Amino acid sequence: MTTNEHYIPSNHDSLAAATAVRKVLDELGINYVEIEHQPLFTVDDARNVQMQIAGQGCKSILLRTKKRDRYLLVLLHEDHRANTQAIASQVNCSHLSFANADELAKLLSLYPGAVSPFGIINDTENRVELLIDPCLVGQRLLFHPNTNNRTISIAYSDLIKFIVHTGHSYQILQQ
Repeated sequence: MTTNEHYIPSNHDSLAAATAVRKVLDELGINYVEIEHQPLFTVDDARNVQMQIAGQGCKSILLRTKKRDRYLLVLLHEDHRANTQAIASQVNCSHLSFANADELAKLLSLYPGAVSPFGIINDTENRVELLIDPCLVGQRLLFHPNTNNRTISIAYSDLIKFIVHTGHSYQILQQ
């Protein structure tokens, strides 16, 4: 897949991914709202959906160390940029770069455009650490349920409950 191509999952794959997320949320007693829409590939695309569902738009970015021995899923306010130097400093590593589509698929069973904290249900080895933008704390948040043609609205506290349930570690980004 070239950088200008967008992967669009089959309806079956999309439904299976969202169903797996809903199953965990339901098991944990987490309240959420979900809507279906056209596939979204950018934050700008997602802004149109926000008129249909309550919550703060977010973006999720998978970073990796140069040695590919650590992976960080960074959850940001939709208007914020990932300061990779500051993040590297916070997690005590020298250099971070963006993970590629193969790493995204291998670690989280996700594809570009569908990156989401819910992908950690597929990271059974807990290789991915999460870092959360402090401005998301206490908010109602919007994320894809592992497919980019649906959006889920979830409370921050419930997102943390989900993360803890999977056994993953998380920390708040320093400002």
